[in-house]
Amino acid sequence: MTIAFTICSINYLAQARTLGDSLAATNPDIKYFVGLVDRLEGVSFDDSYRPDFPLVEIHAIGIEGFEEMCERYNITELNTAVKPFYFTYFFNKYPEADKVIYFDPDIIVYQPLTHLLQSLDTHEAVLTPHVCTPIEDRQTPNELHHLNTGIYNLGFVAFRKTDQTRQYIKWWEEKLRYECLIALCDGLFVDQNWMNFLPLFVENTYIERDPGYNAAYWNLHERQFSVGPDGTHLVNTDHPLVFFHYSGYDPAKPAVLSKYQDRFELSQRPDLTPLFDIYRNSLIRNGNEYYRKFPCCYIKPPKVLRYQRVRKWLKKPVEYLIDKIDTI
Repeated sequence: MTIAFTICSINYLAQARTLGDSLAATNPDIKYFVGLVDRLEGVSFDDSYRPDFPLVEIHAIGIEGFEEMCERYNITELNTAVKPFYFTYFFNKYPEADKVIYFDPDIIVYQPLTHLLQSLDTHEAVLTPHVCTPIEDRQTPNELHHLNTGIYNLGFVAFRKTDQTRQYIKWWEEKLRYECLIALCDGLFVDQNWMNFLPLFVENTYIERDPGYNAAYWNLHERQFSVGPDGTHLVNTDHPLVFFHYSGYDPAKPAVLSKYQDRFELSQRPDLTPLFDIYRNSLIRNGNEYYRKFPCCYIKPPKVLRYQRVRKWLKKPVEYLIDKIDTI
């Protein structure tokens, strides 16, 4: 049995539903879950926006010290910090599941994951690098940015259940319990830099370099897209597009490829038009504007979160922090 899951708060359920729709269409044998970093208690969805996929609320999976994690992290950090804990939950809850795959919610899967599952038959983990070839300019992101934010993109990672991967995930849990921060000067970018250790600690890790895997704004310099005679989306002429990662895309700003990059405009890449039309229409159909109105119950007001962090890191007297908090 194979499980695929994503993690989000209610405000990102349109993306999670779009991912789930794509998995149901291409990989119906894979069981899909949404790890919800939010609470459904007191929430009522309109019937047309009630998710069709199981929602596993974060408070129900038994993370020790979760309340303290909420105090340490903003919502982006918290959503990434719980990732290894969900792997542990699914391996424990479903003993028959020997493979578990994580996808960020802003992904569409376009093909059966046949090759990925075959890779997991002979390897214990699968990762995708941000880039496979050099970047010839100084625009964002380039190799220096990837040195800061991780060689591998953690919008996707897959594990086969073995003693070694369970040990690695346990180690990863303890790192993310305290050190899943966006703090580049401290060598931290949420969960990603910790994954640089996976090929070292789990020797039988497969690095998937096929350009059809995890195509996204950070590797568009090395990937061109087309549609084959049978309607299949292709990368670099002859590689089927397995999944595209639409990180940083906002359907309310349809001309902007991603808010995280300045290398390409969508108008400069007509090969991407069909893919972004599919994604924009899917998000609108799945209620992007509707779900955006739901605040996450775990979000701390920015001033409160800044206060907690400064107090922890600087260990200054409370009176000093109260005086200085508005300048942070």
